[in-house]
Amino acid sequence: MLLTDTETLSDGLPKSTAIESDRARAGRGKVWAAQDRKPWLFLFIFGCWTASLIWFGPRLLDLVISAETWTARLVLGYFALFTPVAWLYGLYNVGVVLFAAIYRNFVAKPEPLIATSHPPIAMLYTTCNDFVWESAQSCLDVDYPDFTLYLLDDSSDPACRDLIDEFAAQRPDRIKVIRRENRTGFKAGNLNNALRNHVREPYFAVIDADEILPVGFLRQLVPYLQNDPDCGFVQANHRCEEDTSTQLQEDMRIGIDVHWKWYQPLRNKFGFVMFLGHGALLRRSCWEEVGGFDEIVSEDLAYAISIREQGYYGIFAEDVVCSEAFPETVRAFRVRHVKWTRGTCEFLHKWTLPLIRSRRIPLIEKLDILFPTANLPLTFFFFVFMLIAGLGMPFLLGQQQTLTWVIAGQELSVPVRLLPPELTKIFTPDFFAITVLTLFAPILCFILEHWRRPLRLWKFLSRSTALYAALSPLSAICVAGYALTGKARFLVTGDTNGHANADGKSGSAVGRYLSETHPDSMTTWSFEIIAGALFLAAAFVSFQPAFAGLALAFLMQPYLHGLGWSQRLLRIGVMIPFTLIVASVLLGSASLLGLQPVLFGFGFHF
Repeated sequence: MLLTDTETLSDGLPKSTAIESDRARAGRGKVWAAQDRKPWLFLFIFGCWTASLIWFGPRLLDLVISAETWTARLVLGYFALFTPVAWLYGLYNVGVVLFAAIYRNFVAKPEPLIATSHPPIAMLYTTCNDFVWESAQSCLDVDYPDFTLYLLDDSSDPACRDLIDEFAAQRPDRIKVIRRENRTGFKAGNLNNALRNHVREPYFAVIDADEILPVGFLRQLVPYLQNDPDCGFVQANHRCEEDTSTQLQEDMRIGIDVHWKWYQPLRNKFGFVMFLGHGALLRRSCWEEVGGFDEIVSEDLAYAISIREQGYYGIFAEDVVCSEAFPETVRAFRVRHVKWTRGTCEFLHKWTLPLIRSRRIPLIEKLDILFPTANLPLTFFFFVFMLIAGLGMPFLLGQQQTLTWVIAGQELSVPVRLLPPELTKIFTPDFFAITVLTLFAPILCFILEHWRRPLRLWKFLSRSTALYAALSPLSAICVAGYALTGKARFLVTGDTNGHANADGKSGSAVGRYLSETHPDSMTTWSFEIIAGALFLAAAFVSFQPAFAGLALAFLMQPYLHGLGWSQRLLRIGVMIPFTLIVASVLLGSASLLGLQPVLFGFGFHF
């Protein structure tokens, strides 16, 4: 059945079918209630951070005060200000890993809940030129007696629309296709259109185009909503699909598995459970109460905050595991990153002040929202930090020196610019230790998960560094682009032809680029190559092997984007950046060579 905007339901049903009793009724078996969540995670993080400020703060302050010119004070001031921010994020990652282990081993888990009835459910499968037959089929295969699969089709590609119609034709009694005349509001607009005009079920699931649902998806999630009237949604767990179609997916798949395992379940006890935009079952009455999804790119997080403000909360169902695919190509991976970065900027721009001012959302939940979301926009300031540490400080404050190597009895003299002793006095062993902690904290969970297989771990960290650490230039121009235009676009990761992004483009070429900062653009590639050249110069000038590794990663990004992950020479090249970064750490640059350590922790975020 095909439904359009002009064919809305008018059956006289109330806003949501009368399946639930009034919210005031006490839940029959609440699990993971928000009022039971504890502040220990953030007490640990800020306690350790406060101790680091007390210990290192006076040295950083002395460093700024010792500057003799305003230029030097500006450079050193930025270094002294951003360094503790990097420490804070390092401690956040350490805290998450520590409390994830506590949650897994020492927190009692509830017994499985049993459904009291089987209310009708709407399965909302969203697609925009990225329909996957197997994913849609997994929605039909769930073990549940009363559901309807709605294919919310925003596709503009005729071939994709035809494929969706073919799929729907096999089960017209179970499948309905919904198309709208315009595609305003991105994914949120697509969902709102369906829920306002076509869907009346009391519960609805949101499904991504590439997602594979387990057979028990609905049967296992429904009891959470039935037994707890304050639960607004249940977010399912995810793992990477085992059947991969590209070498990139095969190389990076364990990253998805480890991230979900370590960074999501503990939020039931120590933070804020986020609606992650897919693989979740939601209560329609909550959607009605907050007026629908906010039509921004990060509609999922905005929605979770909206219903939390009304007293509802989410639960993470660790035992219900969906499958999702890592992007098939480096291009798709970068497109997704642009969407995430600009969407996060938009979210923070519109929601930070209302979140901070909220009197109904506890402080620990606010912190658990802001820490991971601010991470992406902060990469702009981290990129500036790296430029200052690698180029600004050596050129403006450094002294010309000659570094002599003796190789096979032959002397090799290399001119470098090193910081004077009055500045390098801060780089003591304890300062170097917290720098290394900051560097490796974001990958600590991967180390703990795979330390028994060191070769596999090394390969994964090397390849992920070539992807994630190299995103700094792209992230920087995304943040700058949003700051200048205030616009975020919902770029579709699986849309290989670009159809989804063809509408609504107007204005000058510069304005269009800044409003999207698409990774296909030659401007983006040129910026990454220039950044790579600058960091390579910094590596030679200040003798920083880590900068050489980052420079190589930056320079490879456009080639990986255009040529693909499977090119033999590039597959060898992606192993080098992480090797150089680790080599820099092993050299003990702070204490052994008198060189300033640089913090690269943000490069490993997943």
